[in-house]
Amino acid sequence: MNEKWLKKFVRNCLRQYGRDTEAFPLTDSEWADLYQNILLEKQTNPDMDIYEVVHDVVYEYVTK
Repeated sequence: MNEKWLKKFVRNCLRQYGRDTEAFPLTDSEWADLYQNILLEKQTNPDMDIYEVVHDVVYEYVTK
């Protein structure tokens, strides 16, 4: 999975949920957690579309 594309997609999802990524960028550890959660979720549910996986993981992150 292309990490650069995934970062851009996660950034766009965060904006949709109202988080200003310019003012509050993700730390390296936050990004690593999101990236690992996305990969794990995709491995657990291979039939799920990657867009759905990313939105689910980002939503869970935002609502914590």
